[in-house]
Amino acid sequence: MRDDVCRTLLQFARKLRFPYLAALTFVVFVADLIVPDLIPFADELLLGLLTLLFGAFGRAQASASPGARAHPAQSNA
Repeated sequence: MRDDVCRTLLQFARKLRFPYLAALTFVVFVADLIVPDLIPFADELLLGLLTLLFGAFGRAQASASPGARAHPAQSNA
């Protein structure tokens, strides 16, 4: 049952974008620090959320190609 809850929360978190995913990770981390074992399997949730967070951060950097943004000082002459 608890594995289903963790899996469901991580599937929901997989759809979130970077700032919201970071905020969710921070909230779960702070809740786990303040009240240990408040959320069952909070440590596993944090590891999963951090994995998703780093993956989202990596995808955002990989999708921006190096030549996509022209430097403002460069001219097309």
